[in-house]
Amino acid sequence: MRQLIKLTNTYGGLKQPFTPIRKEQIGIYVCGVTVYDLCHLGHGRTFVAFDTIVRYLRYSGFNVKFVRNITDIDDKIIMRANQTGEPWQQLVTRMTSEMHQDFSALNILPPDVEPKPTDHIPQIINLIERLIDRGHAYVTNEQDVMFLTASAKDYGKLSGQNLENLKSGARIKVNQQKRSPLDFVLWKAAKPGEPSWPSPWGAGRPGWHIECSAMNSYHLGNHFDIHGGGSDLIFPHHENEIAQSTSAHDGPYVNYWLHTGMVTVDQEKMSKSLNNFLTLREMLKVYNGEVLRLFYISGHYRKPLNFTQGNVDSARSALTRLYSVCRLANGVESQDHDEWVDRFQHAMNDDFNTPKALAVMFDLARIANQKMAEEPEEAAALATTLRSLGQVLGLLYQDPERYLQSNPILDQLQLDHIADQVKERELARSNKEWERADIIRAWLEEHGVELEDKDGKTHWKVK
Repeated sequence: MRQLIKLTNTYGGLKQPFTPIRKEQIGIYVCGVTVYDLCHLGHGRTFVAFDTIVRYLRYSGFNVKFVRNITDIDDKIIMRANQTGEPWQQLVTRMTSEMHQDFSALNILPPDVEPKPTDHIPQIINLIERLIDRGHAYVTNEQDVMFLTASAKDYGKLSGQNLENLKSGARIKVNQQKRSPLDFVLWKAAKPGEPSWPSPWGAGRPGWHIECSAMNSYHLGNHFDIHGGGSDLIFPHHENEIAQSTSAHDGPYVNYWLHTGMVTVDQEKMSKSLNNFLTLREMLKVYNGEVLRLFYISGHYRKPLNFTQGNVDSARSALTRLYSVCRLANGVESQDHDEWVDRFQHAMNDDFNTPKALAVMFDLARIANQKMAEEPEEAAALATTLRSLGQVLGLLYQDPERYLQSNPILDQLQLDHIADQVKERELARSNKEWERADIIRAWLEEHGVELEDKDGKTHWKVK
């Protein structure tokens, strides 16, 4: 029998039981990357979090349709393409490929659907037309189409903001044709030299907010289960999505809103001006992607996460401990397997509490280590359970020896040389050349290699 999953809904702020709309399939939409630059640490946190959530829901027996978009037309994309001198389509293709490379390194699974706004222009136009017909949008003299925020029911409820307060605090932009400072653009009239598409209001391109509403309704229907993204999207992006979608269609839009906390660097907000803006690509040169994944899920997805070198080094040491136990795994389940699974599920069912789930795994690893000497078969069985639980979280999927004997800062020639030295030491020991064996051991330790001689074999790992 499937255990009850509870999750914290940003809309209302309460922890609620998860009840799918349809038994046959649940729908999840997550706002993806605007592909104008390399992904940063914050992107990694959000998309590892939702990858973990999707993995766990599937593990729990749900059939999930996961949609994660790519924003492929945007002011930032146009500006960056002008800076680089390349066609905007080429920039989008190049940066999408870079994003996929980084996500693969973090063991983030591809979504079931990865839509792009430029492939959904007809759907976007149809949705805007519907909003105009229903009195929720208007066309300016400049042929922009604006959403009439005052017409939206419960605007500000997701972010917990009062409409009048938002109005009084809003800054009126250059576009004086807005009826209210809170009105936002659905369709931008074409500017010279910018990409555009034909529409009933003239050539132009879609606004950011309408893109997501059109794409998620097209792929998941007007009412679906879960919508997610970073907490920086709550206002105005997701607030505006709700306004658009509920104004265009009768009935509910999304049942559960999930948002990830922001990543800070040494307790500071990431900023290029502070010189602490870290890309995933930079981090992956120093850390295995799985280390970064463990770092991300070591904190609860809803809470802020602070990046420090010490925190990530701790994640690396922790992953090494887990993989060291996984060496023992023999594919046979422990007699206590179900008990450990129950503890793990209890943690994850509580709003996908990965820190508590990881604590269960580290308890399991500790006991497996304790049993290694006197109960090796049970230790191996516990290690098997450990590995199976880790894989639910997207961890422990690599060959243990391969992981332990690797390091991103070392190239393959260096790693091959280390492996050769380990073999040389083994040969020296077999020939009882103890002095030579000690010299090689000292060299290996000097180069960050930890050795363990056991049962006539030498196990080694790179620290």
